[in-house]
Amino acid sequence: MKLLWGKGLLALLMKGASAATVVAVASTVSVNAQAATMTEALVQNYIAAMKSSANSQSINQVARLVSDDALISLSRKGKSTSLDKDAYLKLLQRSWNDTSNYNYDISVDNIVITGTQAKANVTTNESWVKNGQKVSFVTTSRVTLTLSTGNAVLLRAVSQVTIN
Repeated sequence: MKLLWGKGLLALLMKGASAATVVAVASTVSVNAQAATMTEALVQNYIAAMKSSANSQSINQVARLVSDDALISLSRKGKSTSLDKDAYLKLLQRSWNDTSNYNYDISVDNIVITGTQAKANVTTNESWVKNGQKVSFVTTSRVTLTLSTGNAVLLRAVSQVTIN
């Protein structure tokens, strides 16, 4: 509210609006500020949505769960690479196109929430068949989720990949 007073916006609204309109605007500002908090339920919703999206191999659904500013760091056998959202989605799509019998499972623990973000340990188990051979990956990550339009999305992931 102080920002509205400081800019004179509230005073301008009051000149041309009824008291009920001003209260409605102030209430909306207050509710929106309160709603912008990460919760464990939002983290669990993200986990469920990611599992469903990956198992249905829907790149568009996965894209909605990853921030445009995402940075995903992957390490395996001492080698590391970092991917932005676009590179991550392209890698995922190529993998899906080259395999069959894809299965994805995800779990989360050690959730720490601060304001609009959550940090958590995430373990994913992926398996598929490529060239007649079954392949399994286990990825352990420390992720940062952030709020975007009221939902949790992936902002950062530091991941260790193990091929079984």
